[in-house]
Amino acid sequence: MNTKIPKRILIGKVGLDGHDRGAKFLIRALRDAGYEVIYTGIRRTPEQIVRTAIDEDVDVIGLSLLSGAHNELFARVTELLKNEGAEDIVLVAGGTIPEKDIPQLEALGFRHVFTPGTALSEILAALEQELTNRE
Repeated sequence: MNTKIPKRILIGKVGLDGHDRGAKFLIRALRDAGYEVIYTGIRRTPEQIVRTAIDEDVDVIGLSLLSGAHNELFARVTELLKNEGAEDIVLVAGGTIPEKDIPQLEALGFRHVFTPGTALSEILAALEQELTNRE
């Protein structure tokens, strides 16, 4: 009998971004793929995201942002994770993030940055690979 515990993924909308249609689409797809998903809702602070991630013992934090404040807000999330000793949580990002900003986010520790038009199959494959590598 296989009683594999589903991996836990937090999807967060950090900052003043109030648009969450894409995040909700992804949440449904992740749940359909067997993940346990915690959605924090819109307009969350980095502190709220990190506290929830730690309290919920998640494996992955997926941050979605469309407002353009990703460099500052995502850096704050990584700083808080480091301060909490939770750097083992896999970080991924999505949203309207310019290609030129992706290397900076990768340097912060984001394993994947998904831009508009990324196929759902690519996102799911990337998450599966990251989580398999952690086992």
